[in-house]
Amino acid sequence: MSTKKIQLSHFLVLIFLIACNHSGQVSAIKNLNSSDQYELITDWPNLPDDFILGNPTGIGIDTNQNIFIFHRADRVWPVIGSMPRSYIASKTILMLDRVSGKILNSWGDGVFIMPHGLTVDKNNNIWVTDVGLHQVFKFSHNGTLLMKLGKDKLPGNDTAQFNRPTDIAVASDGSFYVSDGYGNSRVVKYSATGKYLFEWGRKGLKKGEFNLPHGICVDEKGNVYVADRENKRIQVFDSTGGFLEQWNNKSMGKVYAITVDKAGKNFITIDDATSLFGLQHEGSGINLFNETGELQNQFGRMHENRKCWYHDVAVDNDGNIFVGDIFGNRIQKFRKISRE
Repeated sequence: MSTKKIQLSHFLVLIFLIACNHSGQVSAIKNLNSSDQYELITDWPNLPDDFILGNPTGIGIDTNQNIFIFHRADRVWPVIGSMPRSYIASKTILMLDRVSGKILNSWGDGVFIMPHGLTVDKNNNIWVTDVGLHQVFKFSHNGTLLMKLGKDKLPGNDTAQFNRPTDIAVASDGSFYVSDGYGNSRVVKYSATGKYLFEWGRKGLKKGEFNLPHGICVDEKGNVYVADRENKRIQVFDSTGGFLEQWNNKSMGKVYAITVDKAGKNFITIDDATSLFGLQHEGSGINLFNETGELQNQFGRMHENRKCWYHDVAVDNDGNIFVGDIFGNRIQKFRKISRE
């Protein structure tokens, strides 16, 4: 999709989002094959009154169960025209206490143009993508830059460049995958030191092809799960990029992100649905799959959540689900509870 078409699509969707007047609160849950239930914690997070949270596009969790947020502060996605070239002055990476929701640390000021994906690896390094800079960054837990890939503000389609990369997934051996989504429709694998290894994918509908790979994660076996957004499916690959299967449940809209729980058995995706030829916003939902791709649980859009637009998702060791809502500019926490 060309830049102009992407911008027009965003503009049209935003018009319908503004026209939507449904409540953003979620309490009802649709259970399918799961015994688990979830409730929205309405007083989380606990941010200062004067703090302005921009679009929370990336979310991840460290080994101490702190929640990391990548947000755009006062920067907005341009629905008309090109990407901005100035850097965001505010701190764009937040570390929140998962219980209280208070900010424990923040950094990332003067570094990014258009924040997008965020991943925390097993060593608590913070990985992010910037679709304005066309770059991928690796930071220490406290914000020291450890690695940077891609050329500053220069899109490309080779071993040294990206075109609006969307997300990162880090394997147990330190190698990592980048979903190079908006411009290139590919997944690129690198060694732990950042050496280009190989890539796969191109624009299309077939198996192994993508129409905006928007989110990515890796399970304990090393298999790679790609949220193929515009194709409304999850594609599963082995560590060499070999296609294994796809999940394309008809109840899902455009799939924005996917993550896997601590046990490596349950996968959580977020989607966003539209109608009227993709122009009428129908809201976001949370979908829980087992490891065979069977939909177990689903909640959100089908009740009172049409005024949300979920962009990324994370799950803690207790099964609580955290989502970033770029329409309401908020983080929502869904606490896992037992069915009575």
